[in-house]
Amino acid sequence: MSQKRKSKEEIIAEYLSGDYTFRELGAKYNIPYRTIAGWVWAYQGRSISWREKMKRRKENQTGVKDPEFPKEMKLLQKELRKQQLHNKLLEEIIRIGGTQTGIDWKKKFGTRQS
Repeated sequence: MSQKRKSKEEIIAEYLSGDYTFRELGAKYNIPYRTIAGWVWAYQGRSISWREKMKRRKENQTGVKDPEFPKEMKLLQKELRKQQLHNKLLEEIIRIGGTQTGIDWKKKFGTRQS
């Protein structure tokens, strides 16, 4: 185990023992206290995603919260996105198949020519 990884785990263990705060550990090890807080939160499974960080930053700057959609609407949006990707995949398969075989797969055989 590397020295850096070992010291990171030791710092997390020291914080979790309850004897030190983030700021005290930061001063003790000469590490920014926010870095230590991030390590502890990640260890505890409480770290937030990049998307959530950007959302919070935007809310703080503008003072306006994004509207929360009902769960059903979120599921519908997710399903729509999935179907759009599926459609793009099928179109790409048709395009690649047409170029490899030299046959126009989108040609409508039932139409009459004048």
